[in-house]
Formats: sequence, C-alpha cells, structure tokens
Amino acid sequence: MMRTIDYSQYYWQNDKVRLRAIEERDWESSYAAGFDSPARILLECAVELPPTISGAKQFVEQNAAFSSTNGRIMFTVETLDGEIIGGINLNSIDERNGTFSIGIVIDEPYRGQGYGTSAMEILLGYAFLERRLNKFNDYVLEGNEGSARMMRKLGCVQEGVRRQVVYIHGKYMDFILFGLTKDEYLTKRDADERRGKS
Repeated sequence: MMRTIDYSQYYWQNDKVRLRAIEERDWESSYAAGFDSPARILLECAVELPPTISGAKQFVEQNAAFSSTNGRIMFTVETLDGEIIGGINLNSIDERNGTFSIGIVIDEPYRGQGYGTSAMEILLGYAFLERRLNKFNDYVLEGNEGSARMMRKLGCVQEGVRRQVVYIHGKYMDFILFGLTKDEYLTKRDADERRGKS
C-alpha cells in the first residue's frame, strides 16, 4: 500500500490546484474531455474527428511521466482533493530568446472558478523563476471570452490581433495576441502579495 503523501511543501500546487505528471490512468479523463466540442475547438482551433479510446490511451502513453517528444511539458491539473479537472502544458520554449507559451484546458464543470488561473500562476512562476525564460506569448481565439479574461487577470497585455488565421464553422477567425514579460509578472506578483498581506 502506498504511503499517504504530504503535499504541504509541494512546489507544484497552490491554495486551489495541484499539477502532477500525466499517468496512464488519466486516459478516461482525456477521452471524456474529447466530447466537449466547443472547448476542443477553442483549444485546437479546429473541429476534430470524434474521440476514440485508443486515441486517448495513445495520448496519455506519449505524454505520461513527462515523456513527450514534441517539446511540451505536460501536466494533469487536479483539485487539492485529487480530482482531475484538466490539463496544462508548457510549450513553444525558445531558450535562446527566452520565450514560451502555455496551453490549458479546464473541464466544463470547473470553469469560471479560478482553477485555470491558479494552474497558470504555478506554470508561469516555474517558467520565469526556474527556467529563466523572459516572455510569455499566447493567443486566444476570437470569442473565447473566458480565456481572454484569464489572460488579463494574470496581468497579460493584449498585444494585437492576428487576423483571419483559422477557418472554423465556415468562416475565418482571428487570434487575439497576449504577452507577459518576466518584469511584468514580478511586478504583479509583488503587488498581489502586498495586497494579500495588508
């Protein structure tokens, strides 16, 4: 029997969520998430073919225990009670220029409750303070108001619009571009900490 784990000193959690390696048992969650077509479209910017059990198992196998070969560092997002609520990954890492991106999906029942923002805060801290990266670059598909709100809440600056770059549901759609520098991240973090202490 496995020992009870003491998470009180665990780097990869905060007061809302915990990040952990993808495990083989996560295939069921991955499979179920594939049926949330609106969320998948916002994540992948395309209509995907129907999900398959074998596809979900293959995804988990290819990314379990940080074994991804596509340059992404993939995590499962859990509540502090250990319930799987989504996934997050650090990607597009450019060590020379210090840039990176983050992909995230939170399962429908948990959206709008701060779980995504909390998971992003953990991974931004890791990227800026442990990996010495300097600039977070990302985009949100037009109409994805939840993700745009999260970006602003994290302190990201809307840097522009990349017009008509994806074709979904018979029309061309824009990417709304967001960015956050390490200095901006640190300024916001310090201000948040001061507010929390007062």
